[in-house]
Amino acid sequence: MIDAETQEIFRQETEALIESLQDALLSLNKTPDDAELVTQVFRDLHTLKGTGAMFGYSRLAEFIHDFEAAFEAVRSGNATVTPDLIAVSLRAYDLIVALLEGEEPPLERDAELKAALAAVTAGGAPAAVAADAPAEEAAEDGEVEAWVLTFKLPPDFMEIGGNPIAMLDELTEIGGPDTKVRALTDGLPALADLKPAAMHTGWEVTLPGDASESDIMDVFMFHEDQMELSLKPVMKAKPAAQEAAAEEAKQPEAKAPEAEKKAAAGDRKGGTAKVQMRVAAERLDDIMDRVGELVIAEARLTDLASKLGDSDLMEVVETIQRLALGLRDTTMAIRLTPVSSITGRFQRLAHDLAGKTGKDFDFVIEGEETELDKTVIEKLSDPLVHILRNAVDHGLENRETRIAKGKPERGTVTLSARYSGADVLISVKDDGKGLDPDFIRGRAIDRGLITEDAVLSRSEIFALLMEPGFSTAEQITDLSGRGVGTDVVKSTVEGLRGSVEIESELGQGSSFTLRLPLTLAIIEGLLLQVGDERFTVPLAAVSGIVEQPEELKKGTEPTTVIELREELISILRLREIFEVEGPTNEHPKVVLVETGGSQVGLAVDRIIGSYQTVIKQLSPMHSRLNVFSGATILGDGDVALIVDVAQLVRSQGLDTQNKEQAA
Repeated sequence: MIDAETQEIFRQETEALIESLQDALLSLNKTPDDAELVTQVFRDLHTLKGTGAMFGYSRLAEFIHDFEAAFEAVRSGNATVTPDLIAVSLRAYDLIVALLEGEEPPLERDAELKAALAAVTAGGAPAAVAADAPAEEAAEDGEVEAWVLTFKLPPDFMEIGGNPIAMLDELTEIGGPDTKVRALTDGLPALADLKPAAMHTGWEVTLPGDASESDIMDVFMFHEDQMELSLKPVMKAKPAAQEAAAEEAKQPEAKAPEAEKKAAAGDRKGGTAKVQMRVAAERLDDIMDRVGELVIAEARLTDLASKLGDSDLMEVVETIQRLALGLRDTTMAIRLTPVSSITGRFQRLAHDLAGKTGKDFDFVIEGEETELDKTVIEKLSDPLVHILRNAVDHGLENRETRIAKGKPERGTVTLSARYSGADVLISVKDDGKGLDPDFIRGRAIDRGLITEDAVLSRSEIFALLMEPGFSTAEQITDLSGRGVGTDVVKSTVEGLRGSVEIESELGQGSSFTLRLPLTLAIIEGLLLQVGDERFTVPLAAVSGIVEQPEELKKGTEPTTVIELREELISILRLREIFEVEGPTNEHPKVVLVETGGSQVGLAVDRIIGSYQTVIKQLSPMHSRLNVFSGATILGDGDVALIVDVAQLVRSQGLDTQNKEQAA
């Protein structure tokens, strides 16, 4: 049995490969003549096979061998990419994922998929030897009778997890029973200098001439630029000449030709490769926690130094501030992950939904480069799956209905991501039939969620879709209709300190937008004072600060609307909303913040300044205070609550007013 640590290493190694494989298969479905995509699929499969064999996943390696053979037939021109091949390949991909996750599907499934792959690629001649440059040159002089391969692996090959026996087994599998392997022991040191974990030997492998040169070289694809490697053909000739050619081919080269070295190095610039390292998520979390504590300690030190007034101490404090800020930014950058890391699975979901529902639609992804905290990204998958399913199953009409309504035959579902102040907005939009607020209201009354005389705004009616057990489906399908899913979206997003916004136009389509914080760890905040209390708002959401107008100082209502900068702005008086006691300031301010695509003002007494804000979660006892996203510890040891501006605006009903004004 493979231990848990080895399995985790294997999982990390294969994670990117299976994502790349799925993306390439789905792209091939759209552009079947793309030779580069075919090569990518082949190489991903080949690498998965080699890695699986190295880590003891023999069933996986055996199955992928036949999967790989199907795309070798495509590469050699003996088969073409068809919708049937892609459909079977995606089913084969699902089996690979199941095996990687430790499942044990029935063996009959392997045989069934192997037969299906063979069937959809049948009808061509046996694959020819890959036409790499050396083979072409050799073919000009005659037919290849054998390949003589000599190689010596890097000294630390086994220390980094390599398995030379697995490589030799793969070469034997390529060459068949006529393969001959001989160890090269001329590099063995004296017994006293022998290092058990180091590679001291090389190998000479003779393979039959019908073996594919590209298959042989692919065995070393990840180590070719770090090892001694030579592959030479032995041509069919007269016995005397043949013997001389074989002797010449058996002379090992000190290193691979320069052209081969350069090709193996890929796109490396300046002779150095970009090195990447895998780090456990728990370690990154631990580093982030320590950076947070460092930021708090730095704030307390800054506060203490300012009170003492020592210039030498202040100089040291400024240096620590600069270093802490740089460390914070670097750590935050490590934690940020692009949305593209999860969009591959949605491409597959869209492909499957099109098949299950029979609805033709284009799935468009925008803003894949938008980055979010890895913790947020990891929890986004399930909510987006539910929304995408509903968009296709409930939102899009079938082809006949769309034509009757004068719409394009193919629908469009768009997944987009973009920055908005301190938040990231991830939207799923469709051009389907839209939501009927009257129908939703009637269904909510039937379910007892609201009374018949309830007065609800349009956005509040749409929000009913997020209630547990609510569904607008007329019948239950394997995709939707049970009222399970939309409430999961709401609870998951709110657990990430985010919100869900729904917009729809009957007959035109719907949009579900997840508003999420950029990070859950450290933000740049603006520290405000209201009476005796201090609060923090994300600095990225602040669009301006102005002196409080005279008419605003007179009222006591929690919210009001005034004309500011030739524009009507909703103002929230934090003193009244939070019921804060304490003296007022002679020169109160209004902090203008962006939220939900509109601008509101926060009336405060004083602006203290920008501040590195380490977000601390509130206790379960304060969980109902959703207008606060957390708290932070200030330099003097006091606590300041972090205002969730979007939730605060929503709690005062201003989000609905702002949308109506915009309309």
